[in-house]
Amino acid sequence: MTIVKRVGFACKYMDLNQNQNKAVLKAIQQQYSEKTTTIKWIESNKKDLVEKKLWEIIKHNTSAVYKLIEYVGHLVPEQRMVRIGSDQLPGFTHPSVKYFWQQTDVLKFLEEKFLIAGDLARKLDIRLSMHPGQFVVLASNSKDIVERSIAEFEYHANIIRWMGYGKTFQDFKCNVHISGKQGPEGIKLILKRLSSEARNSLTIENDEMSWGIDASLELEKHVALVLDIHHHWIKTGEYIQINEERVGRIIDSWRGVRPVIHYSVSPEQILTNHPADVLPNLNKLLSQGYNKSQLRQHSDLMWNSACNAWAGTFRKNFDIMVEAKYKNLASIPFEESTRHL
Repeated sequence: MTIVKRVGFACKYMDLNQNQNKAVLKAIQQQYSEKTTTIKWIESNKKDLVEKKLWEIIKHNTSAVYKLIEYVGHLVPEQRMVRIGSDQLPGFTHPSVKYFWQQTDVLKFLEEKFLIAGDLARKLDIRLSMHPGQFVVLASNSKDIVERSIAEFEYHANIIRWMGYGKTFQDFKCNVHISGKQGPEGIKLILKRLSSEARNSLTIENDEMSWGIDASLELEKHVALVLDIHHHWIKTGEYIQINEERVGRIIDSWRGVRPVIHYSVSPEQILTNHPADVLPNLNKLLSQGYNKSQLRQHSDLMWNSACNAWAGTFRKNFDIMVEAKYKNLASIPFEESTRHL
């Protein structure tokens, strides 16, 4: 069986011609990206206007998910991997508008449209994922935050279920940081409360400022672990290597499913004079006046060839989610340059 070594991008499509008229470019790219609204807007408008707006949004967003999958499905097999944005259904868990999402006709529409998109992804052999926002803190020491975080994660699980995933362990990846003062023990406490689709999809990622790889590894028997190599560099200054024992344990946490790493680079606008063929040295950069808040940000493109070569060594054992502001315009050249490493 041939293993496809995938590289993907997150949430939004960027057109190859970024020099087009801005309005034209926005119209092209919007076809592949979700629209949303705010709770403030929802709460300040009349019910009929809100419902009309939400119907417009879900019709657009289910179409956009389908088109994004269709676009990725026409890339080479090694590039058929994409993260779906989290803002598909605005206010899904919020008390002021929750009623809308529980209506029979709305649920029927969502189930039908997301299943069509999921069927297309399976037909085109695309690896899909989602990544709830930082406000999902499953290990918080606040009961209220935990409850709201579980509800938000289950919102993602609904989309995963409607798309026809969540049936087996890691047929779809839904990633969160440990987050919260309870740490790994907090994650263990909530696992039994999650739906089967949520448990099958949940992955835990090491954080760059708080809970690192060692904390993640406390969960290796419970969930699949995502290794974020840039986060680890920010936290420790270490360029972790593919043959390390910790990496082997992360691989084992996936129980035979091909694991995923996240890869990003500090912004080129910050490291303006840094040689592109030299690995950045964290301690040296900190001594020069840079700070971790700057360096933890994502670059536009994968500008550092030395970092790319290092990240490329992981392709033997991992699929790679590139986290960069220029999305597919960053991930595709990286994939092409590392395909034969």
